[in-house]
Order: sequence, then C-alpha cells, then structure tokens
Amino acid sequence: MTVAARWIATTWGGPDSWDLVQAEVPAPQTGEVTVRVHAAGVNPADAKHVATPRPGVELPVPIGYEISGVVTAIGPDTRIGSGEVSIGDEVVAFRVRGGYATQLTLPAEKAFAKPTTLTHAEAANLLLAGTTAAEMLSVTRAAPGETVLLHGASGAVGVSLLQQAALRGITVIGTASEARAQVVRDFGGVPVRYGPGLADRVRALAGEDVVVSLDAVGTDEAIDVSLELVADRSRIVTIAAPARAAAEGILAIAGSQPASARFRDQIRGELVALAQNGDLVVPVARTFPLDEAPAALALLAEGHPGGKLALIP
Repeated sequence: MTVAARWIATTWGGPDSWDLVQAEVPAPQTGEVTVRVHAAGVNPADAKHVATPRPGVELPVPIGYEISGVVTAIGPDTRIGSGEVSIGDEVVAFRVRGGYATQLTLPAEKAFAKPTTLTHAEAANLLLAGTTAAEMLSVTRAAPGETVLLHGASGAVGVSLLQQAALRGITVIGTASEARAQVVRDFGGVPVRYGPGLADRVRALAGEDVVVSLDAVGTDEAIDVSLELVADRSRIVTIAAPARAAAEGILAIAGSQPASARFRDQIRGELVALAQNGDLVVPVARTFPLDEAPAALALLAEGHPGGKLALIP
C-alpha cells in the first residue's frame, strides 16, 4: 500500500483550518495514472472553493487543481492526454482533485507530457491561468489587429493572456500599478495605470474606444470602464465579478461552468505545445514546502506575489 501526504479541508473556511493528513494512494485502474508530485500550483480557487459551503460538494475536500511530476504507475491499456506514457515520464496535469499532495492517482486524460522548457514549479502553474486566459480571448472573439483592454494585466492570468494575444497579433492595453508596468511591457502589452481617469488614458493609447474588455480583477472600476469603452456587451468578460456581470448583461466565465470546463479541457494540449516551443512562459515568484501551504495562500491573498507560487513536496 502506498501512502501519501495531502492537504484536505475538513471544515468550510480558510487555509488555516485545513489538515495535512496521510492517505492511501489507490493503484491506478484502466484510464488512470499515479504521479509523484514534484510541484503543485497555487491558485486563488484552491482556497475560494472551500471557503463556504457549495452545492454538490461534500467534506472532506482534497485541495489543489494542477500539478507537475513523474509517473510512477500506469493502469492497464492507458494513454495520457498527449498520447503514450511510460513509468518515469514527466507530466503536467490540470483539473485534478487533491494536487496538494506527495503522490496522486488521477484520470490519465488530465495528464500531458511536461514541456521540457519549464521547471516543475513553472509547469505546475501553466494550465489553470493559461486556459482561463485562452477562454477570455475566445468568448469575446478577440481577433488579430484588434485592440483590447485587460484589467489586471500583471497577474497570473494577465501574463498568460498577454503572451497568447501577442502570438495572435492582438494589441493589449493592460492595467497595472506603476511598479508592475514593466511586466506588462515585457510580455508584449501596453501598460496603463488604473485609477481615476482610466477610460480617458485608454482612449489616448488606443486612439479610440477599444472593442473588447477582459476583466481579471473584478473591481467596480474595471466593470464601469469596460462598459464605458466597449459598445458590444457580448465582448466584455469577467472572471472575478459574476454579480456585476449578471446585472449588466456581460459575460462571466468560471471553470465550474460546463461550457468553460469543456473549452479549458480542449485547449490544454495547445497550451502545452506553446510552452514546449518557448512561446508561453510562466514566471514563478516563490516556492514553498508542501507543509507550508497556508503560508503560500496567505501570500497569494495579499494580491501582489510578483508571479506564480508553487508547493514543493
């Protein structure tokens, strides 16, 4: 019997209420693989989804949605999302349950060959932010030659979106603090300072109103400026202000929505390929030991970690 350490939520609440426990790792069946976790990505959703009771979710809840690691066991007649797999292969996996662990058995279709261009800490943070960014561009029909506004351009989703937009020939004007403006430039965007007068500053940079607005921060300013600058509300999307979206008739997406889940599953392989080609990078600000998961989430909650965070078992 294989036993692994893993973080679980046994009560609804913040990371300080989670438990690090020892749990049996089941042997993989057909369509499954077991992965020794070398890094687990740290995302706001990890804490958000167990902060309060959610319909259809029962405690205890294993924590963590994306990992990078090495395959240690393979179920019979099993292939991973990217094809053939062997013991010892490095893989990245996304939309898993319980990634904050030392070892994990998971559906094989969720695993892809890890890009050799990325470290485990980088690879473990590639797909949640990357698929979210890709969906934001997709649902707003952002097209080559267009200029779009991105609220929160220096954050994890923003940095991935800047890179994906640049590859498509889409110009991005991205909000950021003055301290983070260079990050936006480094990844192909045009930085703009948020705060009073934002709409006028965006118009000055674009030469006109923009045609798409992408909100990754959820502030009233982001939504208000988006509504002021974009005439077609079907081309405004938020990942952080669902209540405002419902009230204003704009798009809101989330990984828990069936349509979003389908899109994000379909785009995984494309993003892995972009990373393998060196066209998609993942800045990592800091790593933490697995047993310091609450500290990692506390830093993330401050809002400005300066890049992605990873747990290293």
